[in-house]
Amino acid sequence: MKRITSGILLTGCLWSGLGIFFIPPQVTAVAQTQEDSNLFYIYKGQRIPLKQRQDAIAVTFKKVSTRNPAAQPLYLQLQESLQGGVRGGSGAKVSPLGENYALVNLPAGTLKALQQRIQKQPYVENTLPVLTRQQTKEVIVLPNEIIVSFDAKVDQSQRQTILQQNNLTIVRPLRFNRDRYLVKSTAAVGTQILNVANQLNNVKGISSAQPNFIQSITDQNLETASKQVANLKGTEDGVLGKLLPSSQSPDLSPQSTRGISPKTSLLGLAWHLNSLPLQQCFSQLSSWELLQTCLQKSTVATKSPVSRTDIRVTEAWKRSNGGRGVVVAVIDSLIQWDHPDLAGSLYTVKAADKCPDEVHGWDFSSSGNSLDPCEIGDGDTRISRTELAILTARFQDTFKLSDAELIRQYSVEALEVKQKYPNASVEEIAHILRYVFRTYKVGGEFHGTWVSGVIAAKPQDNLGLVGVAPNAQILPVRLFGLNGSYSPSAYIEAIGYAADRGADIINLSLGSTLPTDGEEEAIADVLKAHPKLVIVAAAGNENSNRVAYPAAYPGVVAVGATNLLGNRAPYSNYGKGLAIVAPGGDLNTPGMLGGIPTTGGTWLDTFWQGMSTPESRWSTVLDARGKYWWVEGTSFASPAVAGVVALMKGENKEISREGLVSILKSTASYQGLSISDDDARRYRSQRRKGEVSSAVKGKSYFFGKGLVNADAAVKAVKKRR
Repeated sequence: MKRITSGILLTGCLWSGLGIFFIPPQVTAVAQTQEDSNLFYIYKGQRIPLKQRQDAIAVTFKKVSTRNPAAQPLYLQLQESLQGGVRGGSGAKVSPLGENYALVNLPAGTLKALQQRIQKQPYVENTLPVLTRQQTKEVIVLPNEIIVSFDAKVDQSQRQTILQQNNLTIVRPLRFNRDRYLVKSTAAVGTQILNVANQLNNVKGISSAQPNFIQSITDQNLETASKQVANLKGTEDGVLGKLLPSSQSPDLSPQSTRGISPKTSLLGLAWHLNSLPLQQCFSQLSSWELLQTCLQKSTVATKSPVSRTDIRVTEAWKRSNGGRGVVVAVIDSLIQWDHPDLAGSLYTVKAADKCPDEVHGWDFSSSGNSLDPCEIGDGDTRISRTELAILTARFQDTFKLSDAELIRQYSVEALEVKQKYPNASVEEIAHILRYVFRTYKVGGEFHGTWVSGVIAAKPQDNLGLVGVAPNAQILPVRLFGLNGSYSPSAYIEAIGYAADRGADIINLSLGSTLPTDGEEEAIADVLKAHPKLVIVAAAGNENSNRVAYPAAYPGVVAVGATNLLGNRAPYSNYGKGLAIVAPGGDLNTPGMLGGIPTTGGTWLDTFWQGMSTPESRWSTVLDARGKYWWVEGTSFASPAVAGVVALMKGENKEISREGLVSILKSTASYQGLSISDDDARRYRSQRRKGEVSSAVKGKSYFFGKGLVNADAAVKAVKKRR
């Protein structure tokens, strides 16, 4: 049973560093930063510069052993104290960051005054600086916590001496890790913690030291959201704007597909598994009925004139057991494993040292601080009652409030829309807000559910969705609290936990994290201790010529994304560090059919209490309540590859990680892939600037070793038995 957690629970806050809409002009939405050459941390001996934001501070709340679940969350109490009301007023805006922290966005010039006011609140323990790497609204909170990794040869007495000499005290050792501790300084405060961590990297006996930054990850931006809104709006009045009913989806399975689950309603739309049916029927978009008929009659002949852009999963099913006996750990956000298509794919933990109530994975989203995750964590990765209440209120506001009421209620977010699109009408601003809240601030909180569906969805009837490896089992590991907040200590412990609990594969659909030596060492240690474990990670969604972290760490398989046309998905990172690519989807297609269909979380009854079921599409959903969603991102290319690795391991669990990855790359190809005109121009431009070597060919630059081929990979693995 899900515990009711104490302290702070997150509300999704996509744009947190903002001012207020319809307020005095001195309040600004621009992230003000303080230049300071002493603000940096060390990675691989290099300085990573940071800036301190002057428009935001963070708050840490006093920890309490028990708290009334019905009591108002502390971040809302602080909001009332600073603004004179939770939903009204102007000035500071409070947003939660995990279980024990909150972010306070400040009007210009009010930092010192409001900081004093905040510290007077009886439930506030301290205020903390907020940093950023760029002139953006990135949130990097700096608590008095440092992750220290000692050399294995340094004994306990020597470790204590080193800590005492540097005015440090141990908070706790990190679970599922050796030689790593969370420590705090007894002499330094604020940004001085950076200096302490940097100096520790020069101390003999310490292999690495890093601040335990509290980070908030958001991949989406306003421009991306606005494009998707325009595409969605274009389908509202069209036939594909109509929704598949939740209870009776049409049969879209091609008759000629004979796989593990040949009669599932959404198989024909899962182009990443087999693109031929949808490619051949793409002209039949005038109605669901015509599309359905076409998909049912579609032949998937191997000599089709259509160039395939999928990873040939349906063929792999015919020569595999679907990943039976393989455990895939999903380290992510909310994993709603009671979804009808996921409940049959759930792993049961068998470890002897299980935490209290640990049955199906673990929730690290409330740990990562001074408390042991076994004490403060949770055995249920699904949404809690309190979290559900918070998200439901926000979700229902988007349906019940008028345009003006919605803008007034969510003035912070409305301001950013207004600044980006100064000529936008009230109706247009409200339309974007509705999409953003429904898609990212509520639907997107179930990112872990989306990812899990791509890997191992297994419908209990003929109406559902099939994952790449439907007979594999998911080990749910929740890292992110609502709003994508997490700490490196929780992240390191989550990876160690997944390996310790017997995962064969770990999927990391997260990116753009701050790279640290400690995190890289922790991943290397896990891989060394588990030579058959494969870690697959998303390359990142910044359209950058460099793979993001953690995908860029040695030993991790970095996966980029492609679209239905076989081009690089326009958001996908490429270039240095990219291993392979797989379909990640592109929602800028008619009817959003170029997205990846997967399992969602807004089908829960609580979201819809007191409301009628929508008759037209309200987000990137397939059905009326969001039991299934269209998604895009390298976040979904990565689990597609994790699923393929599960198919491979299902045929040969004894093969080493190096052997599996070698086969995965050698069986990938550029067949079906093409470089878009935009990417061709980008490649030529970067060649002229010397950003890419002339020895690097265009397709390898954008696609790594190529598009994964599940059928060829499974076949090659079986030959090694």
